[in-house]
Amino acid sequence: MIKRHVTKLIILSLMIIAGILLQIMGLLDAEKMLNVAREYTGHWWLVLVLILLQAVLFTFALAGSIFLWIAAPLYPPAMATFILAAGGTLGGVMAYLFSRRLTDEWIAKIEKSHAYRLLHKQDDFFALFALRVFPAFPHALVNYSSGILKVKLSHFIPAAILGISIKSYVYSKIIYNATSAASYEELLDLSTFGPLILLSVITLVGVLIKYKLTSKKE
Repeated sequence: MIKRHVTKLIILSLMIIAGILLQIMGLLDAEKMLNVAREYTGHWWLVLVLILLQAVLFTFALAGSIFLWIAAPLYPPAMATFILAAGGTLGGVMAYLFSRRLTDEWIAKIEKSHAYRLLHKQDDFFALFALRVFPAFPHALVNYSSGILKVKLSHFIPAAILGISIKSYVYSKIIYNATSAASYEELLDLSTFGPLILLSVITLVGVLIKYKLTSKKE
């Protein structure tokens, strides 16, 4: 038991150290990473590298979402969406599996999140999808909450693919067709994230109605 606890502490310590080192080295700087990636856009393996890097960051609850600002300027919206959805989903599954090795302290923090509470009540595709498609909602909370609750992978994976794909395509199209400065302003515009919020809210309302009906039957 003690050995297992020590192992968890070591893993978490390594995660923290890795995050600090990546930040200090500037490897989590989207602009620097984009400049490096531009030099290799003609190579097929860059797509795999971007996917794998996202997966690693999402696994350890680091800033995997910054790859939106790398993939979107380099590739057409469809390809950028594929890269982001593949990396986000792969990282999500790895985080799902990794979450079972978290310490009790980390688990306690995650259990206080809205994502955990919702998934605790409704372990289904629609609840997961609503959280994925909602703008700026932390994927780490969805990934780790799902792992701790042992949400069905048959719900988790399709929701991740579809939710991340829809959101990534909307953002990627804007960034690809505009300058970085203009893209950032448009990403914050209601006309951009409004439909995503509406889609998420409608889905959540459906989940809530289903939950209420189920509760009454019981």
